[in-house]
Amino acid sequence: MGFIFSAEKVVYALLFISIFFEIFGSNAQLLPVDEVETLRTIFRKLQNRTVNIERNSCSDNKWNFNSDSVNSSIVCNCTVNSTCHVTNIEFKGFSLPGIIPPEFGNLTRLVEIDLSLNYLSGTIPTTLSRIPLEILSVIGSRLSGPVPSHLGAISTLTELLLEDNLFTGPLPSNLGSLRSLRRLLLSANNITGPIPESLSNLKNLTDFRIDGNSLSGKIPDFIGNWTLLQRLDLQGTSMEGPIPASISNLKNLTELRITDLDGPASSFPDLRNMTNMERLVLRNCLIRGPIPDYIGSMSELKLLDLSSNMLTGTIPDTFRSLIKYDFMFLSNNSLTGQVPQFILDTKRSMDLSYNNFTQPPTLGCTQLDVNLISSYPSVTDNSAQWCLREDLPCPRDAQHSSLFINCGGSGIKIKKDKYEEDLNGRGASSFFPVAERSGYSSSGIWVGNDSALFSATDKFNLINESVPEYYKTARLAPQSLKYYGLCMRRGKGTYKGNLFQRDFNIAERAGGVGKPFTRQLDEVQVNGSTLEIHLQWSGKGSIVIPKRGVYGPLISAITITPNFKVDTGKPFSNGAVAGIVIAACAMLIVLLLRLAEELRGLDLQTGSFTLKQIKRATNNFDPENKIGEGGFGPVYKGVLADGMTIAVKQLSSKSKQGNREFVTETGMMIYALQHPNLVKLYGCCIEGKELLLVYEYLVNNSLARALFGSEKQRLHLDWPTRNKICIGIAKGLAYLHEESRLKIVHRDIKATNVLLDQSLNAKISDFGLAKLDEEENTHISTRIAGTIGYMAPEYAMRGYLTDKADVYSFGVVCLEIVSGKSNTNYRPKEEFVYLLDWAYVLQEQGNLLELVDLDLGTNFSKKEAKRMLNIALLCTNPSPTLRPPMSSVVSMLQGKSKVQPPLVKREVDPSGAAAMRFKAFELLSQDSESQVSTFERDRDHKSSSSVDAPWIDSSSSAKGKDVNQKQQQEEEDEGRSSSSSRGLLDDLTDVKIE
Repeated sequence: MGFIFSAEKVVYALLFISIFFEIFGSNAQLLPVDEVETLRTIFRKLQNRTVNIERNSCSDNKWNFNSDSVNSSIVCNCTVNSTCHVTNIEFKGFSLPGIIPPEFGNLTRLVEIDLSLNYLSGTIPTTLSRIPLEILSVIGSRLSGPVPSHLGAISTLTELLLEDNLFTGPLPSNLGSLRSLRRLLLSANNITGPIPESLSNLKNLTDFRIDGNSLSGKIPDFIGNWTLLQRLDLQGTSMEGPIPASISNLKNLTELRITDLDGPASSFPDLRNMTNMERLVLRNCLIRGPIPDYIGSMSELKLLDLSSNMLTGTIPDTFRSLIKYDFMFLSNNSLTGQVPQFILDTKRSMDLSYNNFTQPPTLGCTQLDVNLISSYPSVTDNSAQWCLREDLPCPRDAQHSSLFINCGGSGIKIKKDKYEEDLNGRGASSFFPVAERSGYSSSGIWVGNDSALFSATDKFNLINESVPEYYKTARLAPQSLKYYGLCMRRGKGTYKGNLFQRDFNIAERAGGVGKPFTRQLDEVQVNGSTLEIHLQWSGKGSIVIPKRGVYGPLISAITITPNFKVDTGKPFSNGAVAGIVIAACAMLIVLLLRLAEELRGLDLQTGSFTLKQIKRATNNFDPENKIGEGGFGPVYKGVLADGMTIAVKQLSSKSKQGNREFVTETGMMIYALQHPNLVKLYGCCIEGKELLLVYEYLVNNSLARALFGSEKQRLHLDWPTRNKICIGIAKGLAYLHEESRLKIVHRDIKATNVLLDQSLNAKISDFGLAKLDEEENTHISTRIAGTIGYMAPEYAMRGYLTDKADVYSFGVVCLEIVSGKSNTNYRPKEEFVYLLDWAYVLQEQGNLLELVDLDLGTNFSKKEAKRMLNIALLCTNPSPTLRPPMSSVVSMLQGKSKVQPPLVKREVDPSGAAAMRFKAFELLSQDSESQVSTFERDRDHKSSSSVDAPWIDSSSSAKGKDVNQKQQQEEEDEGRSSSSSRGLLDDLTDVKIE
């Protein structure tokens, strides 16, 4: 039986099939019109012009593109109601600028957003809380502000990846509501405060990382609730130990990294049940006692780092069972006994340096595969084993007076100096001597990249190409890098001990990435005849940008020369000029291989705002949004398109800085002045005559309002909060004076210039702005920028400005915090001008605690209150030279060093300094006796300047006061003489870091 079709019927059948698929088949692959428009808006705002959005784009493979550096992917689900919906969007590494478009919240089927490794700004929009997101990744995208609390409302989240951004402040407690969360990555931000107790609810966590933040408190005991956890990273968090005993519950851990704990020493934590452990890092955790034998039972172990603890005893014999390990670091402990032969025979990377072993191996220093530097204090005088002895003594007569090393590069000649080559590729746990003249010791491996190189020979993309040749190579290390100048000749001078600086950020000091930097130190210790230069990663900063596993110490060249004429017939000195050339950041991210144009683009995208943005945020500077009037112009509250609240300071036209200088000044602050106790500067706007600064907005207003406001405005701060605020102010000032590259003197520290965030952490505002009124940098200021009642006497009377003026002002604020009284408004008796005056009298009488705020009742620590009051009086010493630096103040406030306040009496004062202080009090208080302070006056003022503003001046400012020029010159000459008398000894060394 057969079927016969006419040609006409065949044509009709084919036409029908074609129409059917046109109507129904293609519809199954079409996006809704509104979703297409939403996608177009998103990619237009992200300035991504590589994606063409059409209704049939779900079938277009052009959406998907992957390479070594970028990944793009848009995934559709076309099984719902015969219509397609976008479910996954990934655009990683595209250098996309702008904010995260809030329109993402209109994609109702979206379950994944990955915008990692872009140049975004602002924060995460609130609109994301209305879609069923499961994965949100913004790793390395420079988002800022507090970690958004609305993330806690996205109950469907399983992965929240916020690593390597600029988020600040404490973690919101409602993150504990994300009970489906499996991965929470928060590393490399500026997060402060403790880990919230609410996170104990996250019992499905398998991966938790919070490295490199400035956390407080102890490692919480509730981490024992995370029984499914496979990876826990707590490196460089500034938290306190000991490691809680509950960690023993985490039987599924395969990676555990905890480093750099504060607090008391403790025994080794119980990890015996973690039989699947692959990477165990407990570095600098104050662990004492022997290494447990059960470590040898961790048969999957590939990395073991127990360095820089207080471990004693011998290396367990069970370690011979560890057959899979590639790296082992046990350096800087007090291990004793004999190093087992199975370790000496290993070909793996092992660092046992700086211990107390006995019976050294018979091998010489050039034959060691295991790093045993300075690990045998009692070794006999064997010139072939000189490197094993403590302090690396010279095996022969010292003869070198200079040293030049081109780190990681070939031998080169710069002018008359010949830099020796340093091309050895060893690094993970090595010591490599160079002809008994120099050497280096390197330790550690990179997190996430075991195969990264230890030298960089590619040309760096420096913004300034006219730099010496040695900047084009470098030696790098993931954890610790030491260089030794061996057999240095000794001279007639003395030295002042070790030089040490914590969290030294080269990128910050250089004024940005891709810029060379030279650091010169004034004193270098030479132990015996060996000069040691040590760079160590502090656990802070990025480990993923520009690619995972490129961070830590990096050094390009070392220069050591004598700083006085060397007698070639006599020994060399402890004094030399040592130059260390570093191409990027020694303690944070160090190797940025992006083009200079991209680096400049990064600066622009994250540091600038348009006037249109600012006007929209502030409703065209609506008076209703005006929240204060500071010394440099009005301040407005604004809300950006992504929902982030900001404060906009509108600088007045009186500033003598032009636009170019303004951009430079502001840009330097954006990159150099980042600290938890400073108000964060997001960027600037320069258009026409408008000069605007954009800051973070702090909801709890100023310290002045919290202490001295009306009953409704006051916050009734308890004692722990006052103590925390005082320490926070001190840390912020210590950073400005001693740690930041700019070395800024604030000039106007007072209660209204201290703002409080949501957790009542102190943040200093208006730092650096006084410089905008200065024509040049000078210690003798012809224009006084300060506030009555807070100005140091030498500054108020003579215009003599140093960082000790800020120390004085801090002392006044500290006194106000304890007493709850304003220095300018509180006058207990007629004969006393200010609160500070009364405090000195009470100190002489031994009744300092009478100053404690009566609102506290008995709910305060007498010991801490007395300490804080004594520090306040020490800081307000009439003599600036007797005031402590702010770093010492921080140490005293934390109880780490003793306080010895001086007695200041009006009757006995041979120097006349105290008399000058009281005279300054009387002169500067003439106005305050006849009028109410600006803070009190503005409280009742009916204009738009609201007392809710954190930037309202609290008292009358003294600006533009003329200072006698002759007196200035005398003071300047006097300062030079004093400085000269405290000059460095000729025999001490100078160190340059470049």
